[in-house]
Amino acid sequence: MDLLLSLPIASYFFSSSLTSWSTSLNLLFFYMTWSTLVLSHSPLKIELLGTTGLRIVFWLIPSLFFLLVDILLPSLAESIKYNGTSALPPRDPKALARLITLALLNLSLATLLEGALSLGTATVLGAPVFRTATTLPLPWQMAKHVGLLFLAREILTYYIHRYILHAQIPRRTTRRIASQHKRCAHARAGSAPFALLLMADHPVPFLLHRFIPIYLPALVMHRHLHLLTYFLFVGLATVEETLAMSGYNIVPGIIMGGIAKRSALHYARPSGNFGAWGVLDWFHGTSLGGDVMRDVKGEAEKHHLKERGEKAANGVGDVFEQVRKGKRRSPRNRNVSAQ
Repeated sequence: MDLLLSLPIASYFFSSSLTSWSTSLNLLFFYMTWSTLVLSHSPLKIELLGTTGLRIVFWLIPSLFFLLVDILLPSLAESIKYNGTSALPPRDPKALARLITLALLNLSLATLLEGALSLGTATVLGAPVFRTATTLPLPWQMAKHVGLLFLAREILTYYIHRYILHAQIPRRTTRRIASQHKRCAHARAGSAPFALLLMADHPVPFLLHRFIPIYLPALVMHRHLHLLTYFLFVGLATVEETLAMSGYNIVPGIIMGGIAKRSALHYARPSGNFGAWGVLDWFHGTSLGGDVMRDVKGEAEKHHLKERGEKAANGVGDVFEQVRKGKRRSPRNRNVSAQ
């Protein structure tokens, strides 16, 4: 537990940075904490506790909070849920206990599988899977790697989700996996999801849908991927998936609002919206309720980005106009005004 609480990624997300000097102190504390972890614990231990801790903080705790809101305040919840009352989670204690148990089982299974794969790969390579050095990765390098990981995750998620979990003409193996996914993840046909369902699927579809698209791209990039970059990717992906599966129609953000809407439509009618970001759905024509381009445009209009852009442009234009007029003032006029 002390290792989990001392992970520097947590201090990075939750520390305040009100001024430049406090930011420098936070970075120094971050570096010292990370160096201490690297020198005192094994890379595999840091990896597993780090990813598990991120999923607990960004999925399990928010999911249980959303669940309490949906159960204790149903009238409020149904007003901000896609599909209204039908999107509320079951209130039967036995059904909720089964869902929570299945979700925790899948969380533990993902941790065990990642540990086995990382240990096996490290044994073969003779080195840790991810770069676990005291040297911190550069911000541009982290951004580039996280972007590549999200791109690979989108591709894997779409094709696994469409051609295995929702195969139109399934083979014997895929038919069984698809039926397991339908029986667990889509048991409440015609209703929007809730965040706990993110990991409350049959273990095999869960690993294919939620674990492989995140871990496999990182494993392929392991030679160049710093462990902190992997933590950042897991944290961002977990936040995105939790909000997308919340079923709320008030999810903020131009991109996240569309992702949550598409996820709700997929669970209401599982014949499209197979990707996480909707780009491949738009490309293959499997979008439901409008494609990603329309969602981005609609969200932008809702947030009045056009008006804000025009105001900003007008403000910049006014500044340049004042500067231009100031330069056109003659030296004689300036001397007279000075006298």
